[in-house]
Amino acid sequence: MSFSCCVSASGLVLLGGNLGPFQVFGRFLIIDIMEGIVVRRVIPSDNSCLFNAVGYVMDHDKNKAYGLRQVIAGTVASDPEKYNEAFLGKPNGEYCNWIRDSEKWGGAIELSILADYYGREIAAYDIQTMRCDLYGQDRKYSERAMLIYDGLHYDALAMSPFEGAPEEFDQTIFTVQKDRTIGPAEGHALNLVKEQQRKRSYTDTANFTLRCGVCQIGVIGQKEAVEHAQTTGHVNFQEYR
Repeated sequence: MSFSCCVSASGLVLLGGNLGPFQVFGRFLIIDIMEGIVVRRVIPSDNSCLFNAVGYVMDHDKNKAYGLRQVIAGTVASDPEKYNEAFLGKPNGEYCNWIRDSEKWGGAIELSILADYYGREIAAYDIQTMRCDLYGQDRKYSERAMLIYDGLHYDALAMSPFEGAPEEFDQTIFTVQKDRTIGPAEGHALNLVKEQQRKRSYTDTANFTLRCGVCQIGVIGQKEAVEHAQTTGHVNFQEYR
């Protein structure tokens, strides 16, 4: 990983962005410094965390959900043969209306579409299993961004020059090397995921206990929660232990 700084007459000033080594930017000399740590940038839990996490790593914007939902709906609608009911789990038109709903969550289908939309790989690290799902891998894209998933929620991963550095210094796009890795950032990301797993900072969606916020009935695991929601229309659940 690298972050950029510039030297001017007034001293050393840090700059954000993904600038390369030794570039002239206005009156400044931009220097690439090969140091940093991977940090977890928290995205609000508003049912659109996947879309806003992608918005942050791709555009440094945590408010991209509406636009990215439209992108996905448009992509799916444009190719009903590929995005058929068997693929989507619901009819094409119904899915398009569904994904536009700000209360609906995204997952693998949406990440795959967004990887192609941005022309970059998206690595999604699962804390519980420490598995990395890599979207867009078959396209051999030259850049990659990273997310982290706790079973219910997506956050963004970024390379930061130091602990506590402002978000504007984050690097979120990484060059994919010939061996299809992204260099030290990949190892740092895996170490962060391992630490989160050690702390059990995830939700076991197969076995967690939930209580319906409407009728107070308890359910176990994601399957029972989905069945209860489909039967009653209740979608507000709280985890309890």
